[in-house]
Amino acid sequence: MNRQELQKKVRHTVHQLIWEKGYASPLDLFLKMEKISPKLVEEWRFGRVTYLERVLHGNLGQFSFMMKEFRKVARELELKESYSAYMSWGKGPKRPLRFSKSGDYQVERHYSTRYVKPTQPDMPNLNPC
Repeated sequence: MNRQELQKKVRHTVHQLIWEKGYASPLDLFLKMEKISPKLVEEWRFGRVTYLERVLHGNLGQFSFMMKEFRKVARELELKESYSAYMSWGKGPKRPLRFSKSGDYQVERHYSTRYVKPTQPDMPNLNPC
């Protein structure tokens, strides 16, 4: 898949996620685009996979491009950023999950940020009392 096709696919998928769920996250994007299976996500969530990038289908250049396009579409749609702490599932102490091999703060932050459809502002009070 070339960059233009990938760009179209990411844009379409983000719009679809927003319509279906009211938000879009990188993990949902990867699942919807079949870059990872639900089973592998579960393995990562239970801490059996050290970092998510290890089990994504594709290369890091492709995922970097997808993430940039994902954030670009979110800005265009004026979606609100919402950070989500991804913690391990299962017994024992909950540990933060890693997305990337590097563990770089900025990279981890991008992977764990979802974009939410803004809510309609409250109707202004028309009674000036």
